[in-house]
Amino acid sequence: MPADLRIAAAVMEAPLGRTAANFERTAALARQARDAGAQLVCFPEMNLTGYTTRLTARDQALSLADPLVRRLEDLAADLGLVFLAGLAEADDHDRIFASQLVAAPGQAAAVYRKAHVAPPEQGIFSAGADRPLFTVGGWRFGIQLCYDAHFPEWTTRMALDGADVIFFPHASPRGTPEGKLASWCRHLPARAFDNGLFVVACNQSGRNGEGLEFPGVAVAIGPDGQILAQDVSGREGLLCVDLKRSDLEAVRGHRMRYFLPHRRPDLYSSPAAED
Repeated sequence: MPADLRIAAAVMEAPLGRTAANFERTAALARQARDAGAQLVCFPEMNLTGYTTRLTARDQALSLADPLVRRLEDLAADLGLVFLAGLAEADDHDRIFASQLVAAPGQAAAVYRKAHVAPPEQGIFSAGADRPLFTVGGWRFGIQLCYDAHFPEWTTRMALDGADVIFFPHASPRGTPEGKLASWCRHLPARAFDNGLFVVACNQSGRNGEGLEFPGVAVAIGPDGQILAQDVSGREGLLCVDLKRSDLEAVRGHRMRYFLPHRRPDLYSSPAAED
């Protein structure tokens, strides 16, 4: 049985157009995560390129062949750490995606592309369609980006695929840290509780240099829907949490509290929706 998993969720400033400086800030936080014993560190949505809903997003977008991606892979190898790092990604067909890279030691970077594009982002970003799962220390994890979190079916599909934890990097502006956490607590605990898995979310902080300000916030939620740890300081930093295998087993071994095995998709899903 896989051991417990120590993760770090980063709250980070990511000014638009400051990609080199953002990478150095990412590297510094990653080293702190390594020193704290984390096996994985999750950064906010678009922490490398900065976030915007303006056309300038195209000017900042990076391809997966960009040297910065190679540097991220090298850093993951040097630190022995799995990275979840965000960027505006340009593909070979002139499309821009809100993407999260997964860089693991000794592996080429993989990618998750945001599937649900928020209304202010439409016309700038294209929508992804894949729901890959990744592994670290015997744990299987998925990624959803910000607006993705509002679509329960997406989390359930990842849970049915075998996810133990889902990371929710955000670039969610406006409000206070306390207000942002209260907003998240309307839906993120339900994603954890209904699907019997851990949920970890983190957000950008500070100003992006193009009119947006982010209140920070990081939170980890157990498979029972209860908050394990939170950071509402609004400042850049790390929330380090041990995800305990016993907490997962306590829910998944409970005849009343693990709901997935008792779904009735024949009642509420079309054959097409069930793949």
